[in-house]
Amino acid sequence: MQLIKALILRLTFGVVSLLIISFITFVASANAKGDPAMIIAGEKATHETYLRIYHQMGLDKPIAVRYGLYLNDLAHGNLGESYQGTHEPVIDVLKRSLPMTAKIAILSIILASIVGITLGTIAAVRENRFADRTVLTLSTLGVTLPNFVLAPFLVYIFAVKMDKLPVGWESELRGPEWMYLLLPVVVLSLRPMAMLTRLTRASMVETLRQEFIRAGIAKGVPPFRLITKYALRNAILPVITTIGTTFGFLLTGSFVVERFFIIPGIGSKTIEAILANDVPVVQACVLATGAMFVLVNTIVDLALPILDPRIREAQI
Repeated sequence: MQLIKALILRLTFGVVSLLIISFITFVASANAKGDPAMIIAGEKATHETYLRIYHQMGLDKPIAVRYGLYLNDLAHGNLGESYQGTHEPVIDVLKRSLPMTAKIAILSIILASIVGITLGTIAAVRENRFADRTVLTLSTLGVTLPNFVLAPFLVYIFAVKMDKLPVGWESELRGPEWMYLLLPVVVLSLRPMAMLTRLTRASMVETLRQEFIRAGIAKGVPPFRLITKYALRNAILPVITTIGTTFGFLLTGSFVVERFFIIPGIGSKTIEAILANDVPVVQACVLATGAMFVLVNTIVDLALPILDPRIREAQI
């Protein structure tokens, strides 16, 4: 019952967050330069045609009324049509672009979590030794190195010099998909990986100094079991929370990565829509990104009470 209440509460906050995102995006789009009616009508359209489209789009109504109509369309699953090309329904654009971005983001957070938690644990166990200093040095480099520097560097090494991986996405893949996703996933996961490494190390160092760890050592608990079952389980909670917030960085970082590797995801589609002043696509992409972020953080919030009985008891 408590879990259901927590789920309803998180979903309520998520809906409110999406409403705020939709409002900000709508107001920003409404005040941006450019005339949507002129974009659809074309420069050679007559004034009568322009006025007819202007009225059909509701641009002659107050912004509050237009926003209400926009929310009504959203509630009925109508995201509008693209202003460009064949005026494709925006929902079809999302169906085509969103799975690729979700795949890259999920693979990146999995890679960052596995490597970051592992390296952070090793560094904590070997505190102030060579392994610890090496991990800290590499994690510092990972935090400071931006994606737009790392991406061309890795492409030059693995795609140009070694010719082992493709430079970017192709309309017709000439190899397995993982070869095209490997570099984008590595580039996108590097900074979160470094952050999770440092956080895991700090949390593990503090946990390993607790009394229950000393008691476990005195009782002869095997080191591997003591570290993985007892120390890591207590130290992992702030790391899991950070994984949820880090997912937002992966979504925003995917804009740069997808654009660089020519990946047909929601990030590159958003940039194209912004450059073309394609308002419905921009609004839908921003909402979809926000929804993914809310969903992941809801899952994290629900996972914490399951992993830590103390949080569950506090909620009760």
